[in-house]
Amino acid sequence: MATIHPEARTSTHPAVLIEDDVVTSMTGRRWLAATRLATGFIFLWAFLDKTFGLHYATGAAVAEGDPSLSWLDGGTPSQGFMQFAATGPFADTFASMASPATDWLFMLCLLGVGVAVMLGIGLRIAAVAGSLLMVLMWAAEWPFIQGTNNPLVDYHLIYALVLIVCASLLAGDTWGLGRRWAKIPLVQRFSWLR
Repeated sequence: MATIHPEARTSTHPAVLIEDDVVTSMTGRRWLAATRLATGFIFLWAFLDKTFGLHYATGAAVAEGDPSLSWLDGGTPSQGFMQFAATGPFADTFASMASPATDWLFMLCLLGVGVAVMLGIGLRIAAVAGSLLMVLMWAAEWPFIQGTNNPLVDYHLIYALVLIVCASLLAGDTWGLGRRWAKIPLVQRFSWLR
């Protein structure tokens, strides 16, 4: 049997929790927003470069005169990585999963996380999806192998942590659409959409 305490009935918490309630320093909110935007751009840029072959690391041509390895030119954004770059005990597992379906899932995740984080909406979903992607990429590269920069933590885990921090601290409310998003009745009803 549940007991209702008088303090629970007279809560002073607002109906919609905003970033100001969580991060009280304006300077802190601005730096958090800058971190959110930079992280969102990392995901969005990876999507754009892999899709259109903008001649940076992820979409450059193999040799002078060759077409780029962009997705639109028939490149496989996840399959090559899963088949040839994956190392460690899960290499065969990742290689066996590589398919056009993984290309679509990978690219949709990059786009969805990038757009959500840049706009500051749906950060909780973006944090879960982006963190899952980053942990899988971390496992595929298996940093425990001798000769890596760090035997445990690499940039994939840092990106995952940044996504979680941004979602937890409502970083989309500063320089983003998070406050407006939070006022939508559906988002108020299902807080995981926040």
